Amino acid sequence: MKKQVLFIQGSGAGAYQEDEKLVKSLREALGSEYNVLYPKMPEEESSGYEDWKLQISKELAALDGGLILVGHSVGSSILLKYISEERVENPLTGIFLIAAPYWGIGGWQMDEFVLDEGQASKLLKAIPIFFYHSRDDEVVSFAHLARHAEKFPGATIREFEGRGHQFNNDLSEVAVDILSLSDPQQA
Repeated sequence: MKKQVLFIQGSGAGAYQEDEKLVKSLREALGSEYNVLYPKMPEEESSGYEDWKLQISKELAALDGGLILVGHSVGSSILLKYISEERVENPLTGIFLIAAPYWGIGGWQMDEFVLDEGQASKLLKAIPIFFYHSRDDEVVSFAHLARHAEKFPGATIREFEGRGHQFNNDLSEVAVDILSLSDPQQA
């Protein structure tokens, strides 16, 4: 059976089409043993948490077995919030968050996306979590990565140079980390 990867896009006008390039890169790097699912999120320009939460619940309900979650930008934030507040039936193999905004003091301000950090870090202790951020991200300041690193001390932090917000449409490093969870020889 193929390993399942659920990729949640960023938000904003045209985000689904832009992030499709990231998904293509991930699919190519992971190969045929992985099924990378890429559902279109509702209201991508306004990205309200409740609408996206319902879509993520629907996607997860259709899956079985171990699951790998990948999020880009606001999609990363929504995944973090979702898994810290909702019961996920499938065992999670790992969580991979690219250019994740930090919501709260020292980051962006929107109460709808703020995590209960104590609950989130407690729930996520047993799940490998990876954060990826480029120093030249023009959308989500690199400073957000430091906030996540502080709140999730067990997370793997990957810093990049010259990759921008869209990581030059290359998620090969993310794929290496995903593969390493299945095959420690890959690490």
